[in-house]
Amino acid sequence: MSTPHEITLTGGPLSFDTLVRIGAGRAVPRPDPDGLARVRRARAAIDETMKAGLPVYGATTGVGAMKDVSWSEDERDAFNAGLVRAHHFGTGAPFPLSTVRNAITIRINTALTGRVGCSTELVEAFVALLERDVIPVVRRTGSIGCADIGLMGQIGAMLTGVGEAIYRDKRMPAAIALEEAGLAPLRLMSRDSLAAISVNAIGHASAAEATRAAAHAMRIMLATGLATAGALGASQAPWKAVAHVGTEREATIGAWLYENARGWDWPQATNVQDPLSLRMMAQVFGTLFQSLLVSASTVLAATGRTDDNPVVIDGEVLTSGGSLPLDVTVFMETLQTALCHAARNSFNRCVLLGNGARRDLPVNLVPPGRIATGFGPVIKLAGELFTRILSMSNPVSAQPLVVAGGLEDEAAFLPLVNERVDRQVRALRRMAALEGLLAAQAMDILGDRPKGVAGFVVELVRRHAAFYDVDRPLSAEVEAIEGELASESVLGELISLAPLPELDDVFALRPIR
Repeated sequence: MSTPHEITLTGGPLSFDTLVRIGAGRAVPRPDPDGLARVRRARAAIDETMKAGLPVYGATTGVGAMKDVSWSEDERDAFNAGLVRAHHFGTGAPFPLSTVRNAITIRINTALTGRVGCSTELVEAFVALLERDVIPVVRRTGSIGCADIGLMGQIGAMLTGVGEAIYRDKRMPAAIALEEAGLAPLRLMSRDSLAAISVNAIGHASAAEATRAAAHAMRIMLATGLATAGALGASQAPWKAVAHVGTEREATIGAWLYENARGWDWPQATNVQDPLSLRMMAQVFGTLFQSLLVSASTVLAATGRTDDNPVVIDGEVLTSGGSLPLDVTVFMETLQTALCHAARNSFNRCVLLGNGARRDLPVNLVPPGRIATGFGPVIKLAGELFTRILSMSNPVSAQPLVVAGGLEDEAAFLPLVNERVDRQVRALRRMAALEGLLAAQAMDILGDRPKGVAGFVVELVRRHAAFYDVDRPLSAEVEAIEGELASESVLGELISLAPLPELDDVFALRPIR
C-alpha cells in the first residue's frame, strides 16, 4: 500500500470523502494547531476544577450508579485504567477496520472542538494508532446507543495494552501489536479514560458507512429498475411529468430515468398508463434519495459535535445530555422505511416481468416452444428478500430500558439500527441482481437491443448467467451477479455512464484516486 496522505482535522463536520479515505487506510488524520490549542484550554479548565476540589464526573468520581463515589488522587490511576477495561465487554463479530478507523477519527475530531477536556496526549495516542495502522478489534454487540461505552471501551482498553488489535493484517494481543508498531501502552490521565470511551463514535462511523452503502444500493437498483422498465416497455411520460409536479428529489430521479432511457429503440407497450410500480419509480426513488440526504447530513453534523459528558463551555465544566444520538438514530430508522419501499417497488416489477401481462412475454419467462418451469419459482426469492427487508424496519429507538440503578433511562440503539440497515442493504443488492437477471431474460426473449444503462445491466448479467431455455439451478448465478453489481469497479463504470452528481458527490461514490 502506498504511503497514506494526511487530512487535516479542525473539529468541524467531516465529509464522506474524508471518511472513505481514512476508513480505507488511504489517508491519516492530522489535528490542526488551532484545534490542539482548544484541547489544551479545555484541559486546563478540567485541571483547575479538580484542583479546586470540585467533583468532575468520571475523573474524580465513579460513573453510572457509582457517580457519588469519590476517588482520591492516589486512587485515580487504578480507576482510569480500570474504567476502560471494565467497559471492554463487546461480543460477537468485529466491525470492519474501516469503521474502527473512522470511529477513532471522529473521536479525535470532536476532541478538537475544545469541549471535551481530555489531554493532548490522548489525542496524539489516537493519531498514532492510525499513523501506524494499529487498529483495535471492536466486537460489534454491546452498545445501547447512549455513548458506545461497550464498543469504544475496546478501543480505550487497547490503548493501555489490553484487548486485541489488527496489525499488518494479523490479529494479535494489544500489547504485542503496540510493541511491534513501536508504540507504548498509554497511562490514562484523569478525564482521559472516560473521554476515550463515553462517546458515540462507533455508532456515528457505522451510520455513515451504512448510509453510504444504502446510496450505493440505490444506484444499483435504479439501473436494474430502468432495465426492467425498458423490458416491459414502460411509458416515459411520468418521468417528464414529475419535473413539474414532483419534489426536487423526485424531479432529479425522473430526469435521470428519462435521460438514460434514450439512445436505443425503447419499446412502447403502454395503453394510457402503466402499473404503479413502473409509473411511480421517480416517487419511490426520490423519497429514498431524500431520506439518504437527510440521514447523511445528520450523521456528518454529528462528526463535528461533542457528545461527551461532562463538557467544557467557556472554561466551566458542565454536565451534558449530549450522549444520546437520537437525531441520527431516528433518521436512520426513517431510511429503513424508505429502503422497504424501494424493495417493494423492485419486488412488484419482478412479478410484472414473470406474469406474462406485458409485451406478450411468456409466463415465467419460458421461451416459446421450450419445456421448462422457468423463473416462476425464483420470484419467491424476491418475495422473501422483500419480507426480510421489511421485517428489519420496525423502530427500536423508543424501546424502554433502565440501567445503572435507574440513573440511565434513555437509549437510542444506534449501532443496532445501523446493523439492520446493513442487512437491508445486503438483501437489496440481491434483489437488484434478481431483477437484472429477469430483465435480461425478457429482453433476450423479445430480441431487444438495449444500450446505455439497460445495456450495461444486460451485459453484466450475461457474464454470469446464460439465456435460460432449460431449467437449471440459479443460486450461484444470482450471487455472482450480486457480487459484481455491488463492486466498486462496477459502480465507477455506472457513474461514468450515467452520473447522478447530487448523490455520487455527497456520498463519495466514485472510486478513490
